[in-house]
Amino acid sequence: MGFPVDFLWGGASAANQCEGGIFEGGRGLANVDVCPAGPDRNAVITGHRKMFRMDGEHRYPAAEGVDFYHRYREDIKLMGEMGFKVYRMSIAWTRIFPTGEEETPNEEGLKFYEHVFQECRKYRIKPLVTVSHFDCPIHLIEKYGGWRDRRMIDYYLRLCRVLFERYRDYVTHWLTFNEINMILHAPFMGAGLCFEEGENEEQVKYQAAHHELVASALAVKLAHEVNPENQVGCMFAAGAAYPYSCKPQDVWEALLTDQENYFFVDVQARGYYPSYAVKRLQKKGVYPVMAEGDEKLLREYPVDFISFSYYNSRCIAAEEQETAEGNLFKSAKNPYLKFSEWGWPIDPLGLRITLNQVYDRYQKPLFIVENGLGALDCPNADGYVADDYRIDYLREHIRAMKAAVEEDGVDLMGYTSWAPIDLISAGTGEMKKRYGYVYVDQQEDGSGTGKRIRKKSFYWYQKVIESNGEVL
Repeated sequence: MGFPVDFLWGGASAANQCEGGIFEGGRGLANVDVCPAGPDRNAVITGHRKMFRMDGEHRYPAAEGVDFYHRYREDIKLMGEMGFKVYRMSIAWTRIFPTGEEETPNEEGLKFYEHVFQECRKYRIKPLVTVSHFDCPIHLIEKYGGWRDRRMIDYYLRLCRVLFERYRDYVTHWLTFNEINMILHAPFMGAGLCFEEGENEEQVKYQAAHHELVASALAVKLAHEVNPENQVGCMFAAGAAYPYSCKPQDVWEALLTDQENYFFVDVQARGYYPSYAVKRLQKKGVYPVMAEGDEKLLREYPVDFISFSYYNSRCIAAEEQETAEGNLFKSAKNPYLKFSEWGWPIDPLGLRITLNQVYDRYQKPLFIVENGLGALDCPNADGYVADDYRIDYLREHIRAMKAAVEEDGVDLMGYTSWAPIDLISAGTGEMKKRYGYVYVDQQEDGSGTGKRIRKKSFYWYQKVIESNGEVL
C-alpha cells in the first residue's frame, strides 16, 4: 500500500538560519538576528540576558546564514533535482515590515519572496510557508516587550493579511507559528520575551502564549476568507515522553511532560483550554488574562492540520538521572538508545509512537515538517561527503513513518526533512552541526567559498522521492 500518490516529499529550512542578507533590501532587525554564537547564546535565547543590538564582542551567524538571500535560485534548483514536491520555508517578518509598525509593507522584501515562489513553481515545488519561524521585530520587543503585549496580535495579523493576499496565487499551505511550545523553553527566541528580576516568568510565558494562540486562530479565519483553498496548520516540537521506569512517579511525570507539550495543540486543534491546563495554571496563579471573545475565537477557528518537528523522544524521571540533550529539551538518558554527536537520542520507533499519539489525540491530518540528523561532516579533497550515518538515520525514520501510515492508519500529508542544505543550527548557532543533503563550504567563523556540493544523501533522497518511499 505504502504512501499515498500525492504524498508531499521535501525539505525544510528557516529564514533566520539560511537567508542572511539581514541588512539588505530594507530589512529590519529581529530577535533571531541578535542571538549570538558561543557561550552567551543560551542566556540570550532564554530571555535572561538582554541583547537588542549586535555588539563587537560576539558573532551573529544569522547575519550571513548560508546566503540563501543571494543563492536561492541555485538552492531551489538543487531541491528540484532531488524531486521535491514541497519546500517548507519561512518569511522574515522584518523583511516585510522592518519595524513591525509600518502601515505599508516593504515592496523589496515582498518581491524577494515572490521570486522565491516563482523559482519553486519552475520545479513544481509547492511552498509550505511558516509565517513566523521565531521572528519578532526588535522594535516591537523594545516598545511592547514582544508577545507579552496583546497589541502584537494586530501587527502579526497585518503581516498575515499582506502575505495571504500577495501570495494567493503561489501558496495554499501555511503554518502560523513554528514550534509554538518553544515559548516555554527559549522565550526570547520564540516570542521576544526578556525577563526582569523578580518577575513571574511562567505568568509572562503563558500570557504571551495566549496572545499567540489567539493570533493563530485569527490567522486561520483570515486565511480562509482570503482564499477558501488555504489550509492552515499549527506546528509544535514533538517527541514521545517515555517514563524512565514503570515506577508510577516516573509514569506520572512523563504524562505531565506530554500534557505540557500538547497544551498548545490542544488549544489550536480542539479550540479550547484543556481542563488539566486550566486547573494547573490557575493553581500556579499564572492563568492568562483573556479578552472578551477570545474563547469564541479559539473555538471557531481551529487549524486544518497539525505539523510537528521530531528529532528524538524524551525519557522522564521523577528523580534526577544522567541527562541527555535534544532540541532544546533535556531529559534522562535512555539506556536503550544510541546518541548523536551532540548527545541527542536516536529513536526511529519514537516517531511511529509520536505519530500514533498525535493522530489518536486529534484525528486531523498530520505533517512531519522537521526531522534530521545534525552531524560533523568530513568532506574529501573534492568536498564530497559520504554521509551514510545520515542516510541510516533518515531511512529508519522513514520506515517508522511508513509503518504508521500503512499499518496504523495515520493520515499523513507529507514529510519535509531538516534540511535541504546545510544551515545555521538554531539551538547552538553552529555551522559545523550539519543537517543538509547539500554541503555548504562555510566554516564556523563564516569563512569559505559558499560552494554547494551534493552529499551521498542527496542521491539517496532523490531515489526515495522518485519511488514514493519504496526505495530506502
